[in-house]
Amino acid sequence: MVWLLRACCRVSLPHIVTCRNHHVSAKGKRRLLSRLYQPRSLWEVKSSETESKPNEPTSKSQKLMIKAGLIRPSNPGCFHYLPYTVRAMEKLIRLIDKEMQDIGGQKIDMPTLGSAALWRQSGRWDLMGKELFRLKDRHNQEYCLGPTHEELVTHLVASEGGINNKELPLLLYQITRKFRDEQRPCFGLLRGREFYMKDMYTFDISEESAYETYRNVCDAYSNIFRALGVHFVKVQADTGNIGGKMSHEFHLPANIGEDRLLVCGSCDFSANVELLLHDEKNCPVCTGQLKETKGIEIGHTFYLGTKYSHVFKANCYDSQKTPFLAEMGCYGIGVSRLLAASLEVLSNEDDIHWPGLIAPYQVCLISPKKGSKEIEAISVAETLYDDIIQSVCGLRDETVLDDRSYLTIGKRVKEAHMMGYPYVIVIGKKALETPSLFEVRSHNTDEVHFLSREGVIDFLRRVEVI
Repeated sequence: MVWLLRACCRVSLPHIVTCRNHHVSAKGKRRLLSRLYQPRSLWEVKSSETESKPNEPTSKSQKLMIKAGLIRPSNPGCFHYLPYTVRAMEKLIRLIDKEMQDIGGQKIDMPTLGSAALWRQSGRWDLMGKELFRLKDRHNQEYCLGPTHEELVTHLVASEGGINNKELPLLLYQITRKFRDEQRPCFGLLRGREFYMKDMYTFDISEESAYETYRNVCDAYSNIFRALGVHFVKVQADTGNIGGKMSHEFHLPANIGEDRLLVCGSCDFSANVELLLHDEKNCPVCTGQLKETKGIEIGHTFYLGTKYSHVFKANCYDSQKTPFLAEMGCYGIGVSRLLAASLEVLSNEDDIHWPGLIAPYQVCLISPKKGSKEIEAISVAETLYDDIIQSVCGLRDETVLDDRSYLTIGKRVKEAHMMGYPYVIVIGKKALETPSLFEVRSHNTDEVHFLSREGVIDFLRRVEVI
């Protein structure tokens, strides 16, 4: 949990073990689960609502996210992102922002509507075919809902007179909603018509510097996926309708994946099957054998060269003010897809398992059922909640109290595990003993500890998000 503590307190680690100036006295300050918006309790959802329509492909992540009240379908391929999902997305975006800005990325926000004139200028208006959402305004001007922004960003840079040598390399990125008219959207957030994407566009003065930028971005991508604790594969890939000189994809290996990958067991060569012969068995760079697997694409990188800078006349200038066509790259991460894909590969059929860094909440406290023998421990649960957020500042906004006392502890524990809280603390009959003991469950390891109040605080200070 160290990363969360640092992000919360913005001070060095030795100073974050307590939050002496933070005081919670009013019940209204507590984050009560009964007040958090979820469409319905797990126990009120009909099984038919989590099932797919006949002949409609579905996935584990889609079923779990609907069952847990994380998303709700709107139109085909479009979903409502509900509060828990938004919290997880915001954490994921903060992680991506950090890695992009560590390599010099500057965040911008470009229009969703793209002019058809720019897309025709690049030649992609017709090339994109039916996947491009197209529309006309009241003045009969044509636009598209952007699936990607190479045309807009290159036109922006060119219209501002290019890039001087002190600004190089220029790395501009955004995290916005994108649109693609998928013929058959499926698998929930894994393949939709409306989705979140991080897209970065880079401008360099030479091929040499452009390749260095390309390597830096790929390394940043690897850092992101490692931080999430997911196994990923980087493969050589086709440049497709985006074009360019070189391309790589990042995949999470999974049976539900729609891409076929060939991976060598003797070296680090790997490629999308699209690049090789379908019956290719031998690795082209060593004597090893290629093994086929499936993957969910979560990131894609392209070295574009001057494909777009030539069309829009986007120049870089050296110290002598000599113009050179910008050597460009573009780099995407499917943010909403990455979130769902992480759940797909980490979760089991019954319970969500979040990457620790992006779990919506880290700790869930469960108080006794009303009318039970342990009813007096409800006030003990409230006091423990207050103690936790006063003593561990990284958990101020990361702890919820499940106060739905009309449900049994057993039902709420089952729901807490299904929701994927990394740590669940049960306040039961042992809380009324002397000394009070609390049941602490670690969701990802299945470990259970019975700890005193001081033991709980110490445990939460020591655990780290892995």
